[in-house]
Amino acid sequence: MLDRRSEVTVSDGARIAVREYGGRGRPILLLHGLMGRASTWWRTARWLADHGRVVALDARGHGDSTGTGDWRTERFTADVIEVADALELGPSVLVGHSMGGLHAWSAAARRPDLAHALVVEDMAPDHRGLTALPWVSWFEAMPESFDSIAAVRDAFGWPRPSVGEYLAECVREGPDGYRLLTGHALAATIAGEWGERDFWDSVRGVRCPALLLEAEESPIASEQMAEMAHAMPAARHVRVAGTGHLLHDDDPRRYRELVSGFLSAVG
Repeated sequence: MLDRRSEVTVSDGARIAVREYGGRGRPILLLHGLMGRASTWWRTARWLADHGRVVALDARGHGDSTGTGDWRTERFTADVIEVADALELGPSVLVGHSMGGLHAWSAAARRPDLAHALVVEDMAPDHRGLTALPWVSWFEAMPESFDSIAAVRDAFGWPRPSVGEYLAECVREGPDGYRLLTGHALAATIAGEWGERDFWDSVRGVRCPALLLEAEESPIASEQMAEMAHAMPAARHVRVAGTGHLLHDDDPRRYRELVSGFLSAVG
């Protein structure tokens, strides 16, 4: 499978890292979740390449991308749009997990010409009143560096091994061991915005066909995805049994079945 890397410098000077995973035809743009990176999509990208040209990016402040102090959703959305324009992708299937799902539907609402279709995995538009403090406390209890990638998997892999696998992709080795590429303090800043506002306007702005996938044991979707489906003119909502927040890793067979069927239906 092709794995070609490049970067796009966006309007505020940040450099957004891009990975191309191969495939031909309609572009499929993959947007990862908080603290993730493009490579967390590697297993999914292998079969998605049968459906089109698969491109993934590292969000600002994540992976190999740089960033500035602007961590608002509007800035992340602008990055997605500017990368799509720089690569001349045209109408694309936007596939986003969690934070990436928010950025995907926001881009679809802001630039309908870039959104052929939309897949959102386990994200809700309204977290007002919630804080990231319990989550930050969990991360602060972890060591700042880890002796091995296996140690990262063990530290974060309970109660769901998929979380440990996800974060094992999101570290880099240094003189003192392996450290997370996106620190929990920055992640808390990004997620903090979600507790102060809602994103229903951008949900209502989506006009393309959409597949909304909710994890049965979601810590974040809060059963709002069914409401999102009613707010979009051409959306289907599916709640996937036995899955947690990393739905595409918890049940990759079912995820592939649903997304492949959707992509075939939207042509």
